Amino acid sequence: MKLSDLLIYENIFIQCHDNPDADAISSGYGLYEYFKSKEKNVKLIYGGRFKVTKPNLIKMIEELNIPIKYVDQLTVGDHGVLITVDCQYGAGNVTKFDAKNIAIIDHHQQEIYDVAMSEIRSYLGSCATLVWQMLLDEEFDVNQYKNVATALYYGLFTDTNSFIEIHHPLDKDLRDNIEYDINLIRKLKNANFTLQDIEIAGIALIRYSYIDDYRCAIFKAHPCDPNILGFISDLALQVDAIDTCVVYNETNVGVKFSVRSCIREVMASEMAAFLAEGIGSGGGHMDKAGGFIHEAKFDRQYPGMNKDGYLHNRIKAYFDSFDIIYHNDNNLDIERMSLYKKKNLVLGFVPAVEVFKEGTPLLIRTIEGDIDIVSSQNVYIMIGIKGEVYPISKEKFNKSYKIVEEPFNLKNVEYFPTVKNRETGQSVDLRAYAKACISTGEVYIYAQPLLKNTKVFTKWDPTKYMSGKTNDYIAVRQDDIEDVYIIENSIFNATYQKIS
Repeated sequence: MKLSDLLIYENIFIQCHDNPDADAISSGYGLYEYFKSKEKNVKLIYGGRFKVTKPNLIKMIEELNIPIKYVDQLTVGDHGVLITVDCQYGAGNVTKFDAKNIAIIDHHQQEIYDVAMSEIRSYLGSCATLVWQMLLDEEFDVNQYKNVATALYYGLFTDTNSFIEIHHPLDKDLRDNIEYDINLIRKLKNANFTLQDIEIAGIALIRYSYIDDYRCAIFKAHPCDPNILGFISDLALQVDAIDTCVVYNETNVGVKFSVRSCIREVMASEMAAFLAEGIGSGGGHMDKAGGFIHEAKFDRQYPGMNKDGYLHNRIKAYFDSFDIIYHNDNNLDIERMSLYKKKNLVLGFVPAVEVFKEGTPLLIRTIEGDIDIVSSQNVYIMIGIKGEVYPISKEKFNKSYKIVEEPFNLKNVEYFPTVKNRETGQSVDLRAYAKACISTGEVYIYAQPLLKNTKVFTKWDPTKYMSGKTNDYIAVRQDDIEDVYIIENSIFNATYQKIS
């Protein structure tokens, strides 16, 4: 669905979920300004039992002149459309007003399936990101509307726990490219906590459980703003006996949780995803992450289990689920591994210095995560068949690949890799620089399927690990036994052939 599809309606009602948060308000406001620019009769509303009272939201609404109104009754009419934003019409967290024409714009797990006009992208960290992308698709320049830009930025900021839980590149693109009012954002950041919030944090910190074998602590908080969970987590991780921690609370629709880690062997983002696997979503950064467990899915999969028991069991299962391999101490018996040769596939490559000058610190943004490198004459950026990206030395490139004249194009990929200058913030789409190459038949690796989830610390970045799941492949370059890495199963089968 595109926003322009809704321009057939003269009367447009944009409804946030009950007790709206910053993400819902900002998303609704972005839509409001778009439809207002198209000279539509548009209203931004919310319902429910309670009006907005949180100090940061009141300040946000007042400072940005957001025309949101509380209503307990609504008449849409046959010539109007009701758009639920950051929620789904008919779901439990939004008042169901009678409407003939309905549209949904949301980033949560889909639970309403009978509304044809829907745009639901559950992989995004905020609805603000979805609205931002939809506005860009309509060539609506958000940065020309400073209040909208600031609102969307703050919506993403709050819904991802101060950007800690960001994992999708589109969320990062919004964060990095939008032009917001930095002074107002500072004010809003300092209006987050109430005295009640501090009390909630104090009670949570004195009621904890501890898993000795893994130096992991679990804290339960009363219902509160997600930022409070992060605040509690940050305090807990300062305890010398805690390497990782999980702080959670229960809401009427599920469990919101925050994860922290101070050891390189555990990425908080991965742990969060593991805790929510199959029943919600989780992600974030290496040391800070979070997620959400959907109540209905939890009850179906774990009937009768309480949340604290689930988290204890799941955390233990996480720590027992993986092996660790260090590139310089890998203990891999390559004689027991099979030898494979890279197929003659057309891949992409970009010499790093053709994007940014030598010595520039770069961040390569991909769907799998961000990779930090420094631009150099000796570094090439390879682009695989599914948009996967990995650095390679110029020496290995020249030995393993030859350049071909045909253009390099990738189709049907969710996100094409970009490179960002970490000094200036300038972002460049690699599509404009990618050239085609093909294997010379000289790329040989030892490989074998993983029998257990495995973390590999590579030569390229010994501070962060690559994660491989069971049936993915552990690979070692024949010409460099310290060049150890993970290859995802479907990519491996499409890229390598076994040597008899």
